[in-house]
Amino acid sequence: MKTLKEFFVPTITLFVICLVATFLLGMTNSVTAPIIEQLAIETEIKSRQVVFADAKSFGEAEILDDGTSVVEALDESGNVIGHVVVNTTKGYGGDISVMTGIDSEGKVTGVNILSHAETAGLGAKAAEQNFRDRFCGHIFGITVSKDKAGENSIDAITGATITSRAVVDAVNAAIEAAGGANNG
Repeated sequence: MKTLKEFFVPTITLFVICLVATFLLGMTNSVTAPIIEQLAIETEIKSRQVVFADAKSFGEAEILDDGTSVVEALDESGNVIGHVVVNTTKGYGGDISVMTGIDSEGKVTGVNILSHAETAGLGAKAAEQNFRDRFCGHIFGITVSKDKAGENSIDAITGATITSRAVVDAVNAAIEAAGGANNG
């Protein structure tokens, strides 16, 4: 039969190790949490600036019922000159998170793919600048073309029509959300 000492010494030792580890993790979190939060804010502002370069600042985010985020883009006087919208759509490989800038006339000022799970070398091309630039200047009702794109139409990525259509759907939904924000 084991003595009481043989049970308590390992138990207390393990308890002390866990207590010290918990304390150190808590201290690390309290030091790094504000830094991580500040970096997230700076990254979000830079991303907004990518899709709406004319904006000098941005308002507070309004979250719609479907999870879409709409933020006012402001000029140097604080006047609303458009919106930045973040929404999610279903692509071939999974969800695609898209940030879209829309000016006060309803034209796309920029598109940025924030995250995706699309096939490397095919659908992942949606995140490339040359595809995203195709949206600039377009208005609501953008369509996808497998051949040569016409007015208010975007050339699909070869071999990734589903992804192309998903991004177009996200941009059209963003334009609609920004229009709702303009009217609301």
